[in-house]
Amino acid sequence: MIDVTIMPLARLMGIRIVEQGSDRVVAEMPVREDLCTANSILHGGAFMAFADTVGAVATVLNLPKGAGTTTIESKTNFISSIKAGEIARAECTPVHRGRTTQVWQTSILRPDGKLAAVVTQTQLVLNAQA
Repeated sequence: MIDVTIMPLARLMGIRIVEQGSDRVVAEMPVREDLCTANSILHGGAFMAFADTVGAVATVLNLPKGAGTTTIESKTNFISSIKAGEIARAECTPVHRGRTTQVWQTSILRPDGKLAAVVTQTQLVLNAQA
């Protein structure tokens, strides 16, 4: 299992993995004022960093032994806001798991279960150097 506290930004943001497996990763993040923009709503960059972290965990769980990964593309659709004091929830599932790339879709949900954002990211599979 992956411990996101080894990732400094994930630790700083308070991201906590609540479920992880090869087909689904779920995480939560408290929306703090220091992660917000005007009017105490979660900053778009924080949405993206949250999803990128969860997608990276999902990718690592599906890598061949000795391989690594890096994000090479990410697209975010913002649907609604999440306010300071609430908990954001990310649910990440695979779109494609290939030898050289993996594509993951992460839905970020508000506490009421409504969709706040959808992030689709492509991860490059970095083969271990001999």
